[in-house]
Amino acid sequence: MELPLADPSNLSRQMSLSLTMQAIVHCGPISRASIAKQTGLSKQTISEVVRLLEEDGLIRETGRTSGHVGRSAVTYELVPEAAFVGAVDLGGTKLRVALVDLVGRILAEAVEPTVKTGGAAVTAQIGRLVRQVAAQAGVDFARVRLLVAGCPGVPDADSGSVQFAPNIPGLDTMDVRGALGAELGVEVVLENDVNLAVLGEHWIGCGAGLDQLAYVALGTGIGAGLIVNGALLRGAGGAAGELGYLPFGADPFEPESLRVGALERVVATQGIRDHYRRLTGQERSVPDIFSAAETGEAAAQEVLRATARTLARAVAAIAAISNPEMVIIGGSIGARPSLIAALRRELAACFPAPPRIEPSPLGNHAALAGAAAVGLTHLHTALFAQGVPGGAIALPAADPAPYRAVAP
Repeated sequence: MELPLADPSNLSRQMSLSLTMQAIVHCGPISRASIAKQTGLSKQTISEVVRLLEEDGLIRETGRTSGHVGRSAVTYELVPEAAFVGAVDLGGTKLRVALVDLVGRILAEAVEPTVKTGGAAVTAQIGRLVRQVAAQAGVDFARVRLLVAGCPGVPDADSGSVQFAPNIPGLDTMDVRGALGAELGVEVVLENDVNLAVLGEHWIGCGAGLDQLAYVALGTGIGAGLIVNGALLRGAGGAAGELGYLPFGADPFEPESLRVGALERVVATQGIRDHYRRLTGQERSVPDIFSAAETGEAAAQEVLRATARTLARAVAAIAAISNPEMVIIGGSIGARPSLIAALRRELAACFPAPPRIEPSPLGNHAALAGAAAVGLTHLHTALFAQGVPGGAIALPAADPAPYRAVAP
C-alpha cells in the first residue's frame, strides 16, 4: 500500500498527511472543516489529502454532520480493515496469536501449547497460527502488513536471535526474526514479552497514562518491564528487566544461575515445585500447591510465604532503582490473589515506601495488547508519517474488553 502523498522527499506533503490522519484517527468521524480547525491546514490541502486517502481505501465517508447551523458536512473515519497486525505471545508452555485491525480490535485469536522442540518448529508453528487467525477472520492475508512477536529473553537486533530464553530451546542459535519473515512474507518486530506486557498495561490496562510503571510476570520464568518517564526502558543491550538474574534466591555463582538466573531458580515454576518436594517428598503442580495453601496445608503455606518473600525482594529492588508509581503483577503464578496479598504484606515489611501493587487486569492478554500497541504505532507511522520529524501518529484509544484476562 503506497500512498500518492507518501513521498519522504516532500516534507510539507508528508506533514499534511500526518496531521490529517492524526485528526481522523483520534476524532473520527470528523468533517474537513473540523480537521482544518484542529490542524491549521488549508481546506484545499485537506480536500486533496482526504481525496487521496479515500482513493487508497484508508478512510471512508461515514455520513454527514447534523444539529449545526448551516449546511451539513461529510464526515470521515479510518477504515479499520485497511491493514492488519499479527500479534504473538510466545511463552515457554503456551503460544497465543491474534489478528488486530487498525483501531486495535482483536478479530480472531488462537492458542495452543508451544512445541517442545523449539527452534524452527516454533517459528513454523507461529506462521501456521497467524495464517489460521487470518482465515478465521475472513481476512485476505495480503492485508496483514506486520507481525509483532513477544518472546521470553532478549531479542538481538543484529542476528535476529533470542538470547536468555532457556525455556524454549534453539532460539539463541537461529535468526528467529528472519525465519518468521520468510514464513509469512511480512515485516517482523521481535520484542521481549514482558516489555510488551508493560506497554499493553500502559495503553489500556490499569497503568494507563502512568509515567513510572513496572510490570512483573511470574510463571515458567520471571521478568519485568519498566516504563520510566513515559517510555519503555530497554538498557544498553535490550536486557533491562531480566529479573531472573538478580543475584539472590539461589547462589548466583553456581553455573545453573548463569543459564537460568539465581532468582528464577527459586521463585518461578520449577523452584516452587522443588521447594514443595523438599518439604513433603511429593510432586505437585504449582496450581495444586497454591490451592493447598489456600485450604490451610502447612507445607504449601510455607512455600507460598517463601515465594512471596523472595518476590518482595525483587519488587523492592525495582522500587529502589526506578521508583514506579505502580507495580503490576501478572503471569500464570503472579496473578493468583493469595500471592498478591502475601506480596503486599512482605513488601511492606521490607521496604519503607512500597509502591502500589495491582494484579494485571489484562492477564494472559497483556503481551498481546502490547504487541497490538507496538504494531499499530509502527503501522500508522509507516503509512501516514514517513520521514516526518515528530509526525508519528499517537496510539488511539481502544476498547480494553477483548484484551481482558481469560481463563488459561
